[in-house]
Amino acid sequence: MLKRLIVLFCIMFSVNCYCAENTPEVNAISAVLIDADTGRVLWGKNNNKPMAMASTTKIMTAIIAIENGNLKDIVTVGKNPPMAPPVKMHLQKDEQLSLEQLLYALLMQSSNDAAVAIAEHIGGSVENFCNMMNIKAAELGCKDTFFETPNGLDKGNHHSTAEDMALIGAYAIKNDEFVRISNTRSISFKSNKKSYSITNKNRLLDSYEGAVGIKTGFTGKAGHCFVGAAKRGNVSLVSVVLASGWGAAGKSNKWADTRKILNYGFDNYKKYSIMGENTEISVDKAEKKSTELKYKNSIELLMKESEKDSVTCKAELPSKIEAPICEGDVIGKGSIYIGSCKVGEVDIVAGEDIEKLSLGNSIYRILEGWINTLCS
Repeated sequence: MLKRLIVLFCIMFSVNCYCAENTPEVNAISAVLIDADTGRVLWGKNNNKPMAMASTTKIMTAIIAIENGNLKDIVTVGKNPPMAPPVKMHLQKDEQLSLEQLLYALLMQSSNDAAVAIAEHIGGSVENFCNMMNIKAAELGCKDTFFETPNGLDKGNHHSTAEDMALIGAYAIKNDEFVRISNTRSISFKSNKKSYSITNKNRLLDSYEGAVGIKTGFTGKAGHCFVGAAKRGNVSLVSVVLASGWGAAGKSNKWADTRKILNYGFDNYKKYSIMGENTEISVDKAEKKSTELKYKNSIELLMKESEKDSVTCKAELPSKIEAPICEGDVIGKGSIYIGSCKVGEVDIVAGEDIEKLSLGNSIYRILEGWINTLCS
């Protein structure tokens, strides 16, 4: 059932509420912008093209570690982490650090040896940890992502897409510990063997209003990559650029590309509050033969002004309901769409209490129906 939706009001408003749309022109071979709250793609360039994604891989490494470990866990470095290539902390065998300290090195300066130490601590082996990463990617709805390393170094079939990395990034910034660690500007700490001083490589944090992160990346195969995020008011965006170039020019391009993409999002998309229309449904075993159903709450959608007329709802409801019913009981679901893209789901609930028909009234109803049949 297709239901017309009513736009209630614009949440965000200014005199120049909508700017002329200028689609971003970027150097990146593959790029995307999504709504961090719904995962909806707002703009893309080759956004489903399989690509090497370098150290943006470490976003998933950190999420698996945070969700499956304890930040205060003491990690004892094995023989494999010291063999990882730069960028690295230069960890030593049998060195001991907390999982949290390794995550600072992982997310702030992209340490490859920290990634291996984390993987072996959480997964028992790099191979098993990568399997955990792949399972999580599937859970998040990634369509073309395969992790073979926890640090993003070029190996075998290790790849993703800009769209998949955006979904992973959007999931990551909903984790408070991830945001806290990845947004730390600098930190110093000690292991049982030496001291460390780490500075965040993410330039966006101090150069873009509302920046939340997230992670840089570079390999010879991937080029310069970046998964970025920013929040302004109630609008949260995630951008991804893969292969913005190589060398000094590529390094500069990834920041310029990211700003263009995020600017496009903030300039052209605003939040609107949407409420579905009430509807009626038949009721059995009650005095009333039908009752009104309503949407439990409104839903905020990020969209262009021109998209308001393309908002629809597909209501999933039974053909009828049976008394007794309490006001607020969930009767069905309303799936909200912008065009063909599903962006949310809302409960459809009963608008009133409905008592079950008493025995006496039930008998009267039967007799009434019988008499009407005879007389017709």
